[in-house]
Amino acid sequence: MPESNATALDDATSGIDAIATLDHDRARRRGYPEAVYCSGKSPDQVRVIASEIASHPDHVTLFTRADEARAAAILEVLPDAHHDPVAQLLAWPAQPPEPSGEVVVVACAGTSDLPVAREAELTARYLGRPTQLIVDIGIAGVHRTLARTDQLRSAGCVVVVAGMDGALPGLVAGLVEAPVVAVPTSVGYGAAFGGLAPLLTMLNACAPGVGVVNIDNGYGAGHLAAQITRPR
Repeated sequence: MPESNATALDDATSGIDAIATLDHDRARRRGYPEAVYCSGKSPDQVRVIASEIASHPDHVTLFTRADEARAAAILEVLPDAHHDPVAQLLAWPAQPPEPSGEVVVVACAGTSDLPVAREAELTARYLGRPTQLIVDIGIAGVHRTLARTDQLRSAGCVVVVAGMDGALPGLVAGLVEAPVVAVPTSVGYGAAFGGLAPLLTMLNACAPGVGVVNIDNGYGAGHLAAQITRPR
């Protein structure tokens, strides 16, 4: 039997204990449930994990970085899960919690940054926050940013997603009183170095109150924003 087929068979016939130890207690312990990062896992492994999660509908589970094959495997087991192909994210159960706390506004510099921005926005929403998404307000047309000032200022936390030069979070932080969570993306030409250039720009932001997560980490940004804006 070819090695790839043997691996798939092993994954399909092995139980959850052979591939993962799910943290079902995390929601009680931390206030937020575990998420499943699907990239690097085989579709069969993701299917087994989804089968285990199906027996725990008491909290929302997010499946992040689920490409078409992995999303299909999840939907075989959880056909009623919410699936956002742009964000490569699935949520089960599909209905988000009743929103509470302050609004999380997610803004992205360009349409190319939308997958990461959607991941951030959906993460915050499924962790129980009211969310708003603003698309394509990068500094190449700064009037677009300024036109959204009132909306940005309404937030308890602003997640700003940008690639290329990564300058948008610093601009937004100079306009609002809320914390800004900056997300560099791997969008850009060669000298952007796959997101390293915007990452360094964001780490060197002149405006105070900017925190930076890893390149393309919309999930981490949405999670942090949900924690910042939780009811107290």
